[in-house]
Amino acid sequence: MTASFHDALKADGAAPDRAGQMDLYGWLIGAWELDVVRYMPDGKERRRKGEWHFGWVLEGRAIQDVWIVPPRGQLRDGDAAANAYSYGSTLRIYDPRIDAWQIQWTDPVMQNFLTMTGRKQGDDIVQLGRDNDGRPIRWSFSQITPRSFLWRGETSHDDGATWRRDVEFTATRSS
Repeated sequence: MTASFHDALKADGAAPDRAGQMDLYGWLIGAWELDVVRYMPDGKERRRKGEWHFGWVLEGRAIQDVWIVPPRGQLRDGDAAANAYSYGSTLRIYDPRIDAWQIQWTDPVMQNFLTMTGRKQGDDIVQLGRDNDGRPIRWSFSQITPRSFLWRGETSHDDGATWRRDVEFTATRSS
């Protein structure tokens, strides 16, 4: 990435005209270490480490993240999709027209491209959308403290009547 591209993308903080609304995700700015648990359909669990980085972008009108499993520096040989490697990015933009966040997730390794809407729900942040097969998905941030949080990804196979836990990240701030 050229320095000019990076300089044009990054921002030092929230845009003044949206500063209050940006707080919903603004606390995430920085780096996080992850303990990832993927819950397989057969009941088994797959545990991995990961890293998650958040920053202000687009004149402070958006927050972008980069999510990496396994962390950089760990062995990433072989078929990335078969080994469930992930190297993706989320762009979160506050939309004052609907008083919610428009969210786009992209993972070119797993060919996963999702659109969601995020809102505060009690003490949690809940993002709702549909997966690539049209099933409802719910991604949530909970148990939020300045140094840690729990992120959960769920899918519904009955249009939201019940939810299946797919993955959880226990995140600990590293910077």
